[in-house]
Amino acid sequence: MVKKIEIAVFSGDGIGPEITDPTVKILQNLSDRASSYALTFTDAPAGAAHYQKTGESLPAASLEAARRADAILLSAMGLPNVRYPDGTEISPQIELRKLLTLFAGLRPVTVRADQKTPLNIPEGKEIDFVLVRESTEGLFHTQGCGEVTDNEARETLLITRDISEKLFRFTFDLAHQRKKSGRGPGRVTCVDKANVFRAFAFFREMFNAEAAKHPSLTADHAYVDATALWMVQKPWDFDVLVTENMFGDILSDLGAGLMGGLGLAPSADIGLEHAVFQPCHGSAPDIAGQGIANPFAMILSAAMMLDWLGLQNNNSEMRADGERLREAVENVVASGRVLTQDLGGTAGTQEAAAAVEAQLHREES
Repeated sequence: MVKKIEIAVFSGDGIGPEITDPTVKILQNLSDRASSYALTFTDAPAGAAHYQKTGESLPAASLEAARRADAILLSAMGLPNVRYPDGTEISPQIELRKLLTLFAGLRPVTVRADQKTPLNIPEGKEIDFVLVRESTEGLFHTQGCGEVTDNEARETLLITRDISEKLFRFTFDLAHQRKKSGRGPGRVTCVDKANVFRAFAFFREMFNAEAAKHPSLTADHAYVDATALWMVQKPWDFDVLVTENMFGDILSDLGAGLMGGLGLAPSADIGLEHAVFQPCHGSAPDIAGQGIANPFAMILSAAMMLDWLGLQNNNSEMRADGERLREAVENVVASGRVLTQDLGGTAGTQEAAAAVEAQLHREES
């Protein structure tokens, strides 16, 4: 029986539509060859350009499409010169996280042994870890609503038991999945600042309570400043890290730097019922329309989406296609033959996407 899957597609701003188009085509081709699932795509207008035209950044119809869909594929959002009246950026992706309670932000960091990276990686070592960022509260809680007077400004850090317990259950389940698949040793690290802030001591207390339920996994702690140091010195030691929203926002960009840039950084924001998959990078309006944007992070996000959908629907073919798509991108990047300008190459968007498609075909034959 063929499982029908609806994907809500937010094409975004700037380079967003340019990297979305080839990604959707790759997904459609995978779907056309699949025997157990069929993907359909629904366009969902939103973002800064849409706000500039209509006064709406996230229309009700697009939000409804997101709620109805089995998954949400979201491209780069926002334009630096288009803002709300209070000066804050147009960020429908953050609105979706909060409206759909997408509490678990996944930021995978993968560097193969033969891949170029800013680090000097010892022979035989590879980087393969996942940063799980709480995505609905933390220091982002008062986004756009902080208190500002002539003499001071305040933002509120919020950590709740409800969201944190969901987050830690998700994180330990992820570590089990990685261990089962051979991608990790089964280690979960709580990244916090519990030595200074009571809120993070509370965060760590709930982490420890969940860790006690998983004796087959290793659980430990690290302060965020030390983690930043170790991500540069010995990132191959990490497996699954879990942290607060702002810390996760910062560390995920450091993780992208380890891989060579944001053009290789996919992400997912996952809740109990919904999930958004999007590249970590911005809309890069300075290169929009030139056909040179890097599509790899968008394609890797689509691979994460297939894997998640496969888990949700107990569909091994979708999971296998997600893994094949991820490996195809990694193989293209590691070979160094087809790289976009941000990675030191000369390939354009379409050429880079075509290289991934060709790699998929080679793996099939």
